[in-house]
Amino acid sequence: MPSLNELVRRHTTLTGADVEWLHLLVSEWQLLSDLSFADLVLWIPTWDGIRYVSVAQMRPNTGPTSYQDDMVGHLVPRGRRPLLDAAFDEGRIVREGDPEWREEVPVRVESIPVRREGRVLGVIARNTNLLTVRTPSRLELTYLQSASDLAQMIAAGSFPYPGEQVDMDAAPRVGDGLIRLDADGIVTYASPNALSAYHRLGLTTDLVGGHLGRTTAELAPPSRGAVHEALVKLASGWAPRQAEVEAQGGVVTLRAIPLKPKGTHTGSLVLCRDVTELRRRDRELMTKDATIREIHHRVKNNLQTVAALLRLQSRRLGDDSARAALDEAVRRVGSIAIVHETLSQNLDEQVAFDEIADRVLAMVMELSQDGQVTAKRTGSFGILSAEVATPLAMVLTELLQNALEHAFGGRAGGTVSVSALRGRAPAGGKGRSDGWTQGARPDEYLMITVQDDGRGVPEGFDPQQAGNLGLQIVRTLATGELGGTFDMVAAPGGGTRVVLEIPVR
Repeated sequence: MPSLNELVRRHTTLTGADVEWLHLLVSEWQLLSDLSFADLVLWIPTWDGIRYVSVAQMRPNTGPTSYQDDMVGHLVPRGRRPLLDAAFDEGRIVREGDPEWREEVPVRVESIPVRREGRVLGVIARNTNLLTVRTPSRLELTYLQSASDLAQMIAAGSFPYPGEQVDMDAAPRVGDGLIRLDADGIVTYASPNALSAYHRLGLTTDLVGGHLGRTTAELAPPSRGAVHEALVKLASGWAPRQAEVEAQGGVVTLRAIPLKPKGTHTGSLVLCRDVTELRRRDRELMTKDATIREIHHRVKNNLQTVAALLRLQSRRLGDDSARAALDEAVRRVGSIAIVHETLSQNLDEQVAFDEIADRVLAMVMELSQDGQVTAKRTGSFGILSAEVATPLAMVLTELLQNALEHAFGGRAGGTVSVSALRGRAPAGGKGRSDGWTQGARPDEYLMITVQDDGRGVPEGFDPQQAGNLGLQIVRTLATGELGGTFDMVAAPGGGTRVVLEIPVR
């Protein structure tokens, strides 16, 4: 289905500001649809003025639909729907005419001009299914009167409110609870859901006949004067605003919509929604997130304590090989601690691994021969999950340590480079950097290359069988825990190249 932008660009000459107004209208018109118990279709005249194109459609949540099929993208010539022509040409709401019959269903059609800055941009066709019409209740009469007021405001260009910032996903809807106020902020009608929401806040009386602003402020906990006045103003319906009220353990979202059908303030709609359980779950999640972060922080502290104890023990040993073994253990523990430190600062179990890689590089290079070995990183590891980041940090530590010990042992210095590439491996192959498609599916595989310009691998060396503890750790983590591949080969021009490929879905 084509979008509103595509249809407007293809068939009309509306400006960018006009299209933004239409988007604002479409973001709000679920309210009009629900209050009217009717389908809404937005028709815009084409650039040549001889047809209309439907660019948006909305079905009601409060009643049966009038259209079984989607109308977006349909074109109709002028003259076929006289109500559209009259509303667009005369700039007024048109209700004349007999009901239409669609598949044995009577439908009442009304046309509402959409005005912006004195210009009529298009027409909203309001289609009401009359098959289930019955004697309306007080609630339905209030809905219909409110819908009539909003329709007049749309025709006058005063609704929607351009400066209002509303999160439509979180905003209360008509069915959540509706309160109708008069021009003085006195409640003339409150739906059962709205009354239940206020009872959740601690109200023990009826809402009808009382001043909603003062009633709401009395229920809310004592606060500063400015906050108190803002709450009274919002609940009185004098300005288009949205806020939450919390009292007696209940939380209610309020949204005020001033009604000015003829240019003067005649009353307001206040939509309300009981979000007590939703906010309780939000707090539980926040508590769990804080607990998880605290656990990572404590794990990091414990690992750093272990590393410090191993470091102290190393200094007391006279055996060089034993001291070197403890120093390697310190680096392994330190690499895990870096991951947990990063996780302790996040709200989820995801980490930006570039920072971890740079810190691992710095930690290992501190032990290079008087700083004569330099290290650099290219490419980006991207965002990785904790279950991938922890073993990968250890693998990177072991590979860098292996380069320092075996590639540059006894040499004046050299360079170690780490590169990362995320992409999609070629079909049917293990892939190498020259065969990868970068950006096609960036969450498919991660290829890491660690290369040095040192001595290179000995003749007949098999990295899959070598007994070195560091390489055993790399093989176990890379192929077992990470589910990837590991290879070590001679680098072109001398030195050693290690290639890791791991899935990071």
